[in-house]
Amino acid sequence: MNNAAPALTPTTRTLAWCLHLLIIGLLALAVGRALAADQTVAAGQAVADDRPHAGWIIATAAVCGLVYAAGPTLPPVRRSQRAAALWLGLVGACWLVLLVLSPDAVWVAFPLYFLQLHLLPRRTALAAVATTAAAAIAGFAAHQHSFSPAMAIGPALGAAVAVAVVWGYQALYRESEHRRRLIEELTATRADLAAAQHTAGVLAERDRLAREIHDTTAQGLASIQLLLRAADRALPHAPENAARYVDQARQAAVDNLAEARRFVAALTPPTLEGTTLAGALERLCSTTSARHGISACFHLTGDPAPLSTAHEVALLRIAQSALANTVQHAEATAVAVTLCCRDEYVALDVVDDGRGFDPALLPSPDPETGGFGLAAMRARTQALGGTLTVESAPAHGTALAVQLPITPPAGAEPEERP
Repeated sequence: MNNAAPALTPTTRTLAWCLHLLIIGLLALAVGRALAADQTVAAGQAVADDRPHAGWIIATAAVCGLVYAAGPTLPPVRRSQRAAALWLGLVGACWLVLLVLSPDAVWVAFPLYFLQLHLLPRRTALAAVATTAAAAIAGFAAHQHSFSPAMAIGPALGAAVAVAVVWGYQALYRESEHRRRLIEELTATRADLAAAQHTAGVLAERDRLAREIHDTTAQGLASIQLLLRAADRALPHAPENAARYVDQARQAAVDNLAEARRFVAALTPPTLEGTTLAGALERLCSTTSARHGISACFHLTGDPAPLSTAHEVALLRIAQSALANTVQHAEATAVAVTLCCRDEYVALDVVDDGRGFDPALLPSPDPETGGFGLAAMRARTQALGGTLTVESAPAHGTALAVQLPITPPAGAEPEERP
């Protein structure tokens, strides 16, 4: 009922209504007993001479009821602890007057305990409860014209029960609020975690798409561009060579269209269909030699072991990207691709005799100029728990080495099938 009180819930509203009904019922009880006493007098039975007229009791009970009923409807009482305490004081004053008039008013002390404990600060509430209990005991003893310890049991026990109930409820309410805040924090944390996981998933899928596009469509378009340039240079002097280059560019477009369709459908690359990884790498070297006039040879060492699709796709894409870099940038005359199979790991080496470069001076990837090749190869390798090393120097060629464990270590994230 004030700004310091807990927010009302269906349970607290029910308890509040029960308290209202209890007070009204006890006031009605005092009125009923007063009317019954008057009827007894009218019937000629003996009553105490000092008993007040029922009209005063009824009037005082009515005023007490009206003051009590007005409190919850007044906004200041609901919002201000000071106004609530003032209203509670008026209710208490009316009750004291009623207690002077009727011993039955002693029972109203019990709901007053709850009001005082609910509306007042803890220390003030304890003092108010103790004062109310003492007034109830004294008023009842005055009406009985005597005092005995038994008269103090009821009000004192009622005060103790009220204190225990209210403090217990407040403790439960605090614990409930604490749990509610924890649940809200947990819900917010789960929402943040879900959003972070979604963002991470989007970024991971974007990286995967970028690698696939770079190693398939982009490399294929670059190969077609090189073949068409060669055809353009050969056209004035050797039309037959130009026609051969154009035919190779057409075949490269067909192959890359098949790669793109497989990529969109999330299927195994066509290069690996119906053959082993070694066979696919050998065919890749043969195609590179035929299309770009570079001597590309393949070597297999060790006994080929069955590899997962993720391993085969990663090694094939790395070989494709490495050979494409050799053709486009290395100005090499020869390149060797070696697949080494062991019990614990599989290794891929790509070595060329090109112009080389300084690995420390590689430019950052750029959408206009490229430079995503090594980053994509390294990402594929790390996704399977492997290592990638690049050794190169100006005018001394380039050696690229990839090593993947046959069984990825715990925590490694296998790359999805393209």
